[in-house]
Amino acid sequence: MYLITQIDLMTIKIIKILFVVTLSVFLSGCNNSPDKNAATTAKTDIPPFDSQTSSHTGITFINTVEDQDSFNILTYRNYYNGGGVGIGDINNDGLPDIYFTGNMIKNKLYLNKGNFKFEDITQSAGVEGNGAWSTGVAMSDVNGDGWIDIYVCNSGDVEGKNRANELFINNKNGTFSERAKEYGLADDGYSTHAVFVDLDMDGDLDCYVLNNSYKDPARISFYEKERFKYGLPGGDRIYFNDNGKFIDKTKESGIFSSDIGFGLGASVGDLDNDYLPDIFISNDFWERDYLYYNKGKGVFKEALIDNIPYVSVASMGSDIADLNNDGWMDIFSTDMLPHTNQRLKTSLKFDEFFLGDLKWKYSYYHQYVQNCLFINQKDKTFRELAHFAGVAATDWSWGALLFDINLDGLKDIYVCNGVYHDITDADFTDFIGDMGAIKKVVSEHGRYDFRDFKKYLPHNPQKNFAFINKGNLKFENLADQLNLSQEGYSNGAAYADLDNDGDFDLVINNVNMDASILKNNAVESGKNFIKIKLTGPAKNIKGIGTTAKLMQGSQIQTAQSMQSRGFQSSVDSDIIFGVPDFDKVSDSILIVWPDQSFQIIKGDLLNKTIEVNYKDRKEGLPVNKSSSEKFSIVEVTNSVLTDKFSHIENDYIDYNSERLMPRVHSTEGPKIIVGDVNGDKFQDAILLGASGQSDQLLLYKNGQYTMSKMASFEADKDAEGSTGLLYDFDGDGDLDYLVGAGGNEYQKGFKSFGARYYENDGKGIYTRNFEKFKEIVGQVSCIEMGDYNGDGLKDIFIGGRSIPGNYGLTPRSFVLKNLGKGNFEDVTDAVTGPLGMVTAAKWFDIDKDGKEELIVVGEWMPLMVIKYTSTGFQDVQTIKNSFGWWSSLEMTDLDGDGDMDFVVGNWGTNSKFKATTQKPIKMYVNDFDKNNKAEPLLEWYYQNDTKAYPFASKGDLTSQLPFLKKKVLKYKDFATSQLSDLIDPTLLKNSEIKQVETLESVFLINNNGQLEMQSMPDVCQYAPIFATVSTDVDGDGCKDIVFGGNFFRLKPEIGRQEGLNGGYLKGNCKGTFTYISHIESGLFFSGEIRDLKLINNYIWCARNNDHLQVFKPNSKKNEVIAQ
Repeated sequence: MYLITQIDLMTIKIIKILFVVTLSVFLSGCNNSPDKNAATTAKTDIPPFDSQTSSHTGITFINTVEDQDSFNILTYRNYYNGGGVGIGDINNDGLPDIYFTGNMIKNKLYLNKGNFKFEDITQSAGVEGNGAWSTGVAMSDVNGDGWIDIYVCNSGDVEGKNRANELFINNKNGTFSERAKEYGLADDGYSTHAVFVDLDMDGDLDCYVLNNSYKDPARISFYEKERFKYGLPGGDRIYFNDNGKFIDKTKESGIFSSDIGFGLGASVGDLDNDYLPDIFISNDFWERDYLYYNKGKGVFKEALIDNIPYVSVASMGSDIADLNNDGWMDIFSTDMLPHTNQRLKTSLKFDEFFLGDLKWKYSYYHQYVQNCLFINQKDKTFRELAHFAGVAATDWSWGALLFDINLDGLKDIYVCNGVYHDITDADFTDFIGDMGAIKKVVSEHGRYDFRDFKKYLPHNPQKNFAFINKGNLKFENLADQLNLSQEGYSNGAAYADLDNDGDFDLVINNVNMDASILKNNAVESGKNFIKIKLTGPAKNIKGIGTTAKLMQGSQIQTAQSMQSRGFQSSVDSDIIFGVPDFDKVSDSILIVWPDQSFQIIKGDLLNKTIEVNYKDRKEGLPVNKSSSEKFSIVEVTNSVLTDKFSHIENDYIDYNSERLMPRVHSTEGPKIIVGDVNGDKFQDAILLGASGQSDQLLLYKNGQYTMSKMASFEADKDAEGSTGLLYDFDGDGDLDYLVGAGGNEYQKGFKSFGARYYENDGKGIYTRNFEKFKEIVGQVSCIEMGDYNGDGLKDIFIGGRSIPGNYGLTPRSFVLKNLGKGNFEDVTDAVTGPLGMVTAAKWFDIDKDGKEELIVVGEWMPLMVIKYTSTGFQDVQTIKNSFGWWSSLEMTDLDGDGDMDFVVGNWGTNSKFKATTQKPIKMYVNDFDKNNKAEPLLEWYYQNDTKAYPFASKGDLTSQLPFLKKKVLKYKDFATSQLSDLIDPTLLKNSEIKQVETLESVFLINNNGQLEMQSMPDVCQYAPIFATVSTDVDGDGCKDIVFGGNFFRLKPEIGRQEGLNGGYLKGNCKGTFTYISHIESGLFFSGEIRDLKLINNYIWCARNNDHLQVFKPNSKKNEVIAQ
């Protein structure tokens, strides 16, 4: 069943049918008032944002934080976390007012007098607080009387005097009374923030209190049951509103409330389109984030591990909004990944690889230092696409706000940034860990005082970021151009239409700097808007939790009225939509109240404030109902396979011996080898095994596949297979089996990487022949048959993958000439030289001269076409600007013109690695330390840097090349060093040099023998593609493309690649492809896909360290019928 919020044409049709097209109906449902400042013509001389001075606004708030002897960053880790901002209309005059929380100073309330003039009414209102260390603020109508109240979260050091949270109830006369204890909300945890929303759907607002922990993160044990313990005074809390009294129902609610929850962000939104508010919690330090799905009646299910691929290490602020206008809410959370090489090299020390395994083992999950952008997949799961979107790195980031900054109809991302003292500075952490240095300072001053060490603790003010949504999940930081990039130490931030002109203005709480008040001039510049003010039911008069959808043709914008957002802050409850097509009047607005009653607003809405009242609602929200769902592809694994045939990866960590390699080579299997083994006219399969696991022969019989135990395979189970081929090598009429060596365990010795050849007795029984093909030694990637010399006999190409233990050195590939009668001759040295780190190859007669050319792809290689001539193989066609990390190659007719085109998998663009022809990634391979073992030195252009710097961290580089320790004593020196500053330039020049200039997966279109490179759709760039298969999935006569990939075993500084999870590309027989998601198609992959094969019209999927999957394409998919 699909709720109306699923974006499709049928949804819009339903809404239009329900709507009675009369202006009188519209007028009865809302009150339209044109905004006095609404602009209709563009003005180009107006700055996008104006920073309002304190002399103009009257806002003089500065969150002053001063270091003290006994209370400082070393005694209280959240010392520089800063304060929050709350915005809400406290006197119901239509102007949003502002509340700031202070850490070492009193909180402040400013009354909006209009025209960006504010009055400090803190003392007269009675809301400055008890002098505690205040953190978050939620401005919400807590008691449901229609007046905004103020809830202040308090924290502080371990002693924490006066730490209980405070609730200021609005007396409706400009004054407030503190009544937290009376209401049951005097939570005395180490509170960061709070959210007021109807969590149990009984009509009133409940409260989620986000608490940090008093525990030392360094002393938390790896013990997964810790999070199930009820913490005091730590742990998050849920308080349900029972007739105005808030009752602690944490234990009954299903949320975690332990002392290991270091909560820094709490965001609420409807993530699965069931109109129940779900919760995302971002945790600092060891503990993973939490994703709570609302099951109704105040009960939640924590489901992050099953639905999100990985999270940030130090998750901070977060927000929820629909970023791609597909009708489903997405999540953004901030972390601490720097955006320049200098900061990257001086402020971070990444986890050791083994810690990632420990975190996974004990359910702390996969964590990486980066902002995370979780894009909703419409089935409770999310893709993480921050690097693809360009929003992963913003340094030490706090507040995250998702809203339409420039009123172009797409929600943007605003990030607050900076920490007053950079406690993670690597040189400082080395210094503070050096007891000799500490003793020296103490002896100089005759005492230990933290303030004596301050000079070693740097200030690194950072700019804020404003990522403007360019569509298709691509963002660009335009903070400088928008006047939003102030440099400093910003923490909490909130938005509201402070001047009622139709756009959102910004308010920011800064440490030791004036608070920032930023006026948005989008409307004055000619941008268009629709603003919605809600009047909800009796106990939720502000309509918190209400969903609004703006329909414009086939486009839908979705927003929810949620007040607590970002970091320690809350926004005004009004909703504003930007309307980019101002020549096209909006079709309608759908309002869905929290109880799922609804109303549809239609009429002249542009540049107006629409007042929508709950009393005009209708009951019975319509839904889309589908008949029995039939997908394009159906998983049939259990019916086709008689057992769960699995690949079991052996435990080997390449990085332990090769710290400088960017990715491992030990997890590239398994492959599926296909052929009729026993001569029954049906295709059988062999699933290759890792070291310690034999290859598995699966024979077809009566519609199913059963494993046939093979003694010869079992005897060779210690050898890892990387690729193989079933072919009648000896000419006796049956298929023999040649398998190439894989893995990267060089300690086994080079001879252990020999190819294995098995002869078939004609009945499907294989016997090892140790003599034939014994010259094939090395880690290989592919075995392909083709007639390169036109003599009618199939020759063999075997692609060399790498040299085990020596990443980056070019391995030997092999060409075996077929002499007939089952004899092959190694002619490699005579016909070709080194090719590179080959990953895939195909034979095809591109120029139609009767001789097959070889198309070769590989890691650190260009896309190459090699042709045999009288002088041997020649590179006759290298695709321009095509050096990549190519990983797969599929041959098919993409455009229906009768010749073969190619689908080529690459690394993708959803990672730290970016490469262009102008800014390539380069690798220098040499024995730099003279230990008879090669080291690969990578250099790259990080983010927007204009120089190439070493990719490796100082720790990795000096551990692999110890002679550099004396050359770069300080991190600050290493951060400015290029490779040529560290390594003798002559030695670099004489190295084996490789490069990458594109990471996009591509189509190679064959135009009369000339191959042209075209980027595959964006969805194909979300992770590395390791396998593709071409077949007509939906029976329309056109070739479609199924693709899979992902890569997990990567160093923490690179991060897990897990952006591909199924779906396929639907072809139109003309070379154009449209992505059909797993929700629409039924094709869902999880894990690391390493091979896809079409066997007896079924799609087989082989996954690393997982079981086989089998899918059956359907010839026709039924239509979804709406009722």
